[in-house]
Amino acid sequence: MQRIKGYHAHIYFDASTLEQARELCETAAATFPLKMGRMHQRPVGPHPDWSCQLAFDAQYIGVVLPWLALNRKGLVVFMHPLTGDDLADHRDHGIWMGAVRPLDLSIF
Repeated sequence: MQRIKGYHAHIYFDASTLEQARELCETAAATFPLKMGRMHQRPVGPHPDWSCQLAFDAQYIGVVLPWLALNRKGLVVFMHPLTGDDLADHRDHGIWMGAVRPLDLSIF
């Protein structure tokens, strides 16, 4: 079994939900030992929407995932493990909260 080194949770938002997403990400960063990325107001990497990345160690999946599920207030969250295989992590191992969005996997 592949070892999971950590996780990324990508919080998707648009102009109307920017402040909601910022508050969610900042609260997560203050609550858990994770790193909050930039609030990208354009699609970045394989992500089709504006997003902010939360990066955390694998040991915190059991607290971060349920917290996001209960606090996302309608925002779409895409979470994936970090195994060293970016394509499989995004295509095969992703966890969606809310609407599944089409990722651009051609970059992998």
